[in-house]
Amino acid sequence: MIDWLTSTAFSVAGAGISWAELLGFGTGVVNVWLIARQHIANWAIGIANVLLLGLLFWTAGLYADASLQLVYVALGCYGWWHWLYGGERRSRLTVTRTGRREWWALGVAGVLLTGAIWLLLDRATDSTVPLPDALTTALSLLATYGQTRKLVESWWLWIAADLIYIPLYGYKGLWLTAVLYVIFLGLCVVGLRAWRSDLRRRESPAPVPPGPAPVVA
Repeated sequence: MIDWLTSTAFSVAGAGISWAELLGFGTGVVNVWLIARQHIANWAIGIANVLLLGLLFWTAGLYADASLQLVYVALGCYGWWHWLYGGERRSRLTVTRTGRREWWALGVAGVLLTGAIWLLLDRATDSTVPLPDALTTALSLLATYGQTRKLVESWWLWIAADLIYIPLYGYKGLWLTAVLYVIFLGLCVVGLRAWRSDLRRRESPAPVPPGPAPVVA
């Protein structure tokens, strides 16, 4: 199965596209579209997607991104459960904003993660892109955590990561994946607008019912 997934499905301008990359393309688009619509099925599709991409990244020498996919599987299972039962009284979760303290925690975690992964890749692997690989890994982890909790600002983290991923994958010759992340970037903008619209709708004050008509003597 792994041999088939890593084999070439077709070539574009002399660059081979593997079945793992092709299937990762399809499941990735469906996954982000479902997240934007807050559809619970996104987590099952997402788990399949990250397993495919993990295989692809490992063969391309993007070791941090490959290892990250295993973390995504765990986060996918958590997000699946949390979307169903993480709301008030174990109800379905709703979109919320990221609090100031949570932003500080995410910022500190992002700096520490980037530094630690960068050092690991630079010292322990033959990665040719340790810093961008580490930075996108950290941003992706923080963005995925945010989406497990339906934090609307998590889309901004994905947008930042995608803007780095696109040239990174082009540099590594993963052209179909680079195109996929261009599509992801567009879907992230759609998702951000959809979640913000849902949040504004729930935050708007409920209309006050009219009072009783005055009694005319």
